[in-house]
Amino acid sequence: MIVAFSITPLGVGEGVAEPVARAVKVVRESGLPNHTDAMFTTVEGDWDEVMDVVKRAVDAVAEVAPRVGLVLKADLRPGVTDAMNSKLASLEQHLD
Repeated sequence: MIVAFSITPLGVGEGVAEPVARAVKVVRESGLPNHTDAMFTTVEGDWDEVMDVVKRAVDAVAEVAPRVGLVLKADLRPGVTDAMNSKLASLEQHLD
């Protein structure tokens, strides 16, 4: 399972880097394959692992923000592993 998610701290003003960094730290410390870009953090693992990481990331932001927004998109493909890399490799083959 791959999940791309974005957490938005609300009620903290314009500067959201510190609250967002709290969420990214949770993901990176999870040990699951992950990638963070300017819009989303993507994490890969089984359902329980990934959803636990998302929940803990939201909780970390909620410690410093009175309200938290969450956008989540999931790709569920049973039996597939290393999908974050294999999906990109497949795409690259078609770009040549």
